Amino acid sequence: MADWITGKVTARTQWSDTLFSLVVNADVAPFKAGQFTKLAWHGEDKKVARAYSYVNAPGQECEFYLVTIPEGQLTPHLAELEVGDELLIQRTATGFLTLDEVPAGRDLWLMGTGTGVGPFVSLLAEGSCWQQFDNIVLVHGVRFGEELGYRERIGELTQGRLNFHYVPFVSREQIAGTEPGRITHAIANGSLEQRVGLTFTPEYSRVMLCGNPQMVRDTLSELKLKGLQKHLRRKPGQILMENYW
Repeated sequence: MADWITGKVTARTQWSDTLFSLVVNADVAPFKAGQFTKLAWHGEDKKVARAYSYVNAPGQECEFYLVTIPEGQLTPHLAELEVGDELLIQRTATGFLTLDEVPAGRDLWLMGTGTGVGPFVSLLAEGSCWQQFDNIVLVHGVRFGEELGYRERIGELTQGRLNFHYVPFVSREQIAGTEPGRITHAIANGSLEQRVGLTFTPEYSRVMLCGNPQMVRDTLSELKLKGLQKHLRRKPGQILMENYW
């Protein structure tokens, strides 16, 4: 039986037509940066629940980055929530996209598409990544510039950190300061490594992937060509991943 509690929306942000964030006050159990919980809505006949990563650092008010799926059973209801409205939240978090699962290395690459950037914002906010790695690269792939959610917060969290690189990719329009096209192509042709001045190597590179399953699969394939492998507890590697639906 899931340990559901009631949370109250204290703030919301609308990033684009379909992307929004909810800040929720709820008495959740302690969790690790990068983990996810479940949000739910009680319809007339059933409860609909889906998993969402925490965007906030542990100990801060709960925050979630969501995309409205028009035909979905849950997100259209969540998208209608206003400040003061209530929703159900699972008290206990889970998930292995956490720093304690990452083998020691020199360079940490955080690669996400869409709302998959959420857990990485949590990791940057929690802060222990700065002690564990010499260099941190956050790569965020979206279709349109307005979908680069949390760009300002990322800037605030990393201000003055010379060892941090933020590389936004926008595939369907040209935006100053962003890379064109897809993350996978930039890995394949070497332009991503060139942009940040770091090379993918099994010795130094540790990669966390989060986003749509196709992106995760394609990026894994490209990184394997550079000698990196999926990390398993029984067989340590360099790549940790989480699909976002």
